[in-house]
Amino acid sequence: MSLLEKIPAMSDEGVINMLANARRLADEGTPPQQASAAEILPALESEAAARKAAKLEAAAAKRAAAPRKKKVAAAPAEAG
Repeated sequence: MSLLEKIPAMSDEGVINMLANARRLADEGTPPQQASAAEILPALESEAAARKAAKLEAAAAKRAAAPRKKKVAAAPAEAG
């Protein structure tokens, strides 16, 4: 199984770590490391973006489903 095939089964933290490493190697690695990083970066970026979008969507759905608390108007202050 290739590394590209393993990405969907990786944890969120694993995808983020691998993405950071691939970006670093793309900039600072040896030519073979840069080539490998360039090959895998699009898949990692796509997976990270999809997972982030899914988390944001789930959070929005949770907020929408939560009962809203009614705001209570403050009583006017008495002068005197």
